[in-house]
Amino acid sequence: MENEIKVILCGLGPMGKLIAKGILEKKGLKIVGAIDIAKEIVNKDLGEVLGLGKNLGITVTNDVKNLLSKIEADIAIISTKSYLRDVYPQIALFIKAGINVISTCEELSYPYYKYPELSNEINLLAKKHRVTVLGTGINPGYLMDTLPIVLTGACKHVESIKVTRVMDSSKRRVSYQKKIGMGLTPEEFRKMVDEKKITGHVGLLESIAMIAAALGWKLDEIKELPPEPVIAEKEIITPYITIKPGYVCGLKSIAHGIKAGKSVLTLEFISHAAVEEEYDAILIDGVPKVYEKIIGGIHGDEGTVALVINMIPKVLNANPGLVTMKDLPIPSAVIDDIRVYLNWKK
Repeated sequence: MENEIKVILCGLGPMGKLIAKGILEKKGLKIVGAIDIAKEIVNKDLGEVLGLGKNLGITVTNDVKNLLSKIEADIAIISTKSYLRDVYPQIALFIKAGINVISTCEELSYPYYKYPELSNEINLLAKKHRVTVLGTGINPGYLMDTLPIVLTGACKHVESIKVTRVMDSSKRRVSYQKKIGMGLTPEEFRKMVDEKKITGHVGLLESIAMIAAALGWKLDEIKELPPEPVIAEKEIITPYITIKPGYVCGLKSIAHGIKAGKSVLTLEFISHAAVEEEYDAILIDGVPKVYEKIIGGIHGDEGTVALVINMIPKVLNANPGLVTMKDLPIPSAVIDDIRVYLNWKK
């Protein structure tokens, strides 16, 4: 088959590198550009940055406008920051260049609740340039929003939904371990929460808003509680950090969707190094009741790589505009040449 789907990578941190490697393994995709601001990798070949032991003929650049003036692309994968206002300038550049966007930006997964005006601006800009913009990942984007929405399809009536994700943080990369406060004293943890340096799990609000929108629920309030530290009862040694008893080994984040004074949507994100059982669970109180538990849970990084790649043909097939996971066909694995799944509308 001809006409490979041309991809630009924007952001080559730990997640961006994993996505890049996943794209290289998939038929029908071709990386045509790579962007990052880290001085240690700018002007290096992407193959060297990824540790492949060979060059790919793609030089990492920090000049987005110059790159876009030289190449054409079908889609950009943005893996930079969690907050939409930080990522918006990158999104806008690609939209104006006529390039579709998938981003792991957590707030982009369902931005309408927190940023209605900016969401409308992105939507109108994308429609003007006839491209589609999607925020996704394993969470938000799938486990705590899309999957619960799909499971309600078996219900005649839904009273409430509770989603719980329990992860062993000792297996995660060091940047993640530091992000959730592992190794801090409880006092240091709470100080960093007050200073917004530890924010808990970004995306719980967006997941609740997406589920509510899919069900047609008008919530009175979405309430996200401050993250709480989980304290180690014994010494825990990870490949990166040694945690003493009494020190923080992770955190717990909870958010509620409130309707008529009652929590009808509850999301619990629990991630620490003392977890005895990892799992992802969804409990739907409805008719009929539904309880789903993924024993062992789904690996966050691998799952995010899969979601980003598997959604590429669905984004390319979609009508122009800003979309969310609830707006597109249900996610499914792309197990063949990715071009087989295309039905270009644009």
